[in-house]
Order: sequence, then C-alpha cells, then structure tokens
Amino acid sequence: MGRINEPPRPPRLPRGGYAAWSRDRLALACRGAAECGDVWLLEPGVCVATAAGPCEAVLRRAQDFPKAPSPLFPPLRRPGGGPAPTPEDRARAHAARMRGLRPHAVAARIGEIAPQAAGFPGRWPPGQDIEVLPLVRHALAEIGVRYLFSEDAPALLPLAAQLFLAREVLARPAHWVWPRWIPTPAQRFRTRQQVAFTDALRPVVDRRRSSGRLGEDMLGQMLRPSSRHGPLPPEAVLDTLPGITVATFETPTRAAGWILLHLARHPGAADRVAAEADLLPADPATTTAAHLDGLRYTQALVREVLRLYPPSWLLTRRAPQRTRLADYTVEAASTVLVCPYTAHRDAREYREPDRFRPERWLDDPGSPGEPGAFLSFGTGPHGCEGAALAMAMLTLLTAHTARHHRLSEPAGPEPSHQVTTFEGLATAGLRLRAVPRG
Repeated sequence: MGRINEPPRPPRLPRGGYAAWSRDRLALACRGAAECGDVWLLEPGVCVATAAGPCEAVLRRAQDFPKAPSPLFPPLRRPGGGPAPTPEDRARAHAARMRGLRPHAVAARIGEIAPQAAGFPGRWPPGQDIEVLPLVRHALAEIGVRYLFSEDAPALLPLAAQLFLAREVLARPAHWVWPRWIPTPAQRFRTRQQVAFTDALRPVVDRRRSSGRLGEDMLGQMLRPSSRHGPLPPEAVLDTLPGITVATFETPTRAAGWILLHLARHPGAADRVAAEADLLPADPATTTAAHLDGLRYTQALVREVLRLYPPSWLLTRRAPQRTRLADYTVEAASTVLVCPYTAHRDAREYREPDRFRPERWLDDPGSPGEPGAFLSFGTGPHGCEGAALAMAMLTLLTAHTARHHRLSEPAGPEPSHQVTTFEGLATAGLRLRAVPRG
C-alpha cells in the first residue's frame, strides 16, 4: 500500500500471474476483472485496466499515459544519408492524411466504396464450406487501397498484399525476442516490401505534382500545399503510407470475420439486415451517404459485434511519471494495458453486457437503454484515424452479403474457427457456407 493519505496501489492478480497470462490472455483478463476489479497488477510494473471508466481515462489522458512510438513500418533510411522528415513535417503529414479520412470526406466518397462491397458476395462460391478471411481481406484491400490511391490502386494492390504479409511475419509469436537493432529475417523481409511499395509510389507522387492533377483521394489530400507551409516534403508523404495502407484492411478483416460469424449464428438478425439492404440502389456506384445512413440496423449490428469482439482488444500505454488512475497509484515507468474487451462487458455500462443485442444501438422504444463507452476504435488523441472509413466498409460489406446470401457454419464436431488474441481478436481459419437467398 502507499503512504498515508496516498491512493493505494492496484491489487495483484491472484493465481497464476504472468505465466497464466502467457497461456490465455483473454481468459485471464476476464478473470482479473471479476476477481480484482477495475485496475489490477499483472506483475510489478504492468497494470491492467479492465473497466470502462479507467480504460477510457487512460486513452483520453494522453499526457499521463502516452502511446509508445512503435510504427510497424518505420521510416526508411535514405540513400546517401539524406534528410529525414522533421517532427513538424510528420505532424503536418498526419493532419493532411486526416483530411481524407474524416467522416465528411468518407461520406463524399461512398459511391466509390459501395461497388467493391457489392461485388464481394459474387466472389463467394455458393454451397461450399470455405475459409472466408482471405476472400474478405482481398475485397477490403481493394476498397481500402482504391480509397487511398484511386486510379493508381491496381498497380499498388499487389504490393499492399506483400506489406500485409510482412506484417503477418513480424507478428508471429516467437520463442526468442531479438533486440530491435538486430536485422532478423522478418525485419529484412519487411524492409524489402516497404522499399518496393515506396519505390512504386514515388513516381505516382512525382507525376501528380508535376501535372498539377493531385486527385481527390487521400494521397491527393496529402499532396495539397498548405497556405502556411507549402507542400510536404516527398519523404514525409511516403513514410506514412505503408502503415496506413495495411491498416485500411487488416483490422477491418478481423472485424468482418466476427460479423460474418454472427450473421451465420443469428439468422433473424441477418434477415433484418437483408431487408434493409434491399432498399439500396441497384447501381452501387449511385450509393450515397444518405443510403448508408438508412442502414440503421446494419450499422447497429456492426457496432454490437465490435463491442463484443473488438479487433484490437488490448491496447498498450506507458506511465512516464507516477500518477493516479481510478483511485489507485500507478508507479512511474509502468506499462498500462487497456482492455476494451472487458470494458465493453462492464455491466455498469451495458445492460445484459454479454448478450448480442444490436437493438441497444437504436433509438427505438424497445431498445435496451443507452449504451456506454465504446472503445473498438480507441478514443482520445490516438483514436483510430480510419474509424469512419472502416465503419462504411464494414456496413456496406455486411449489407450486401446478407442481401445475397444466407450464411451457416459447417456441420460436424469441428469448430468453425479458432480464437486468436496475439495481435488482435480474430477468428483464425473461419469457415462458413453461403447459400443464395431465394
């Protein structure tokens, strides 16, 4: 305990500690929330926030709990030791990138997103039990890469797939953690794919700038000069794009796996989504933000699945200085693990928190009360940049899939998927069957 008149330190997790965490992190997070309360100590220097209030507080208090800089695709070394972008350049690049990702920017381009989403059901072989995540990933990559790069997307899509593969190789659990300065085979593979993607993108940037036709996509937004600073340095543009490219389809693919599984397990909900989707225009390219807003139940279903199974179920922050969290003392240099999975199942925030009830997100008279904290896209200064794009992609993909297919899990004793938690909450190996609606 702390000194007199000082908040106590978080209670230590009983029975198992870090060894049990290594075996089954999701189960231990749930047990810790039940046995130890809102905040608890996994081991000295590692706190876990499992209730909604402390989780939201950590994410919003970015000065007290900053996000450690650990980019998946760090800036490349320049040939000849050329100047790297300054911190101000990187901040400007972030602001320029956000111009193309904000909700109003996404809303203006729904007609470009909808055709790829509408085409997804036609790629699903009917009447067969198939592994669906590779199919979903390819469809979402087409949407995401086209959103970022418009007419230049076809040439970049294969390279984006290789970036994703590099990310998968780096994310695999390893028995031995090498120091970051050692160039492991996985890191070298990552660098090769990053260089290939950047080399393909550089002439696109040069061509757009020299022609003056910058484009209306996200890359075009980044190339527009600001009235105060002028154009961004090319490296500030290029450094940021490999990571955001993979992000447009990696996490949404995990989310889509859970959504499709729920369409299979809840046919009544799937029928309601299909009925909404029947009101979408026959030509997907004419879909507008108003059509998307009309998919109220579909959006509620997507949010409910994201609540129950947030793809990024565990977020990491640091506490550089001693601070207070939920009436406890967090020591300086501690790691704080934020768990949206347990926060979303906090009975103080949600009625019947473990039950799948999309209606809770609607304003209908029968809805079960106003929902609480929603952290599937994070919150605060480091919330997900692409939240609006992800919601649009997932809502349209869900609507068109339910409109054309009834989904089911394979018959037999084998599970349809395995739950993995290492890099995110995913339905690994998910197998489903699609039967065309009559």
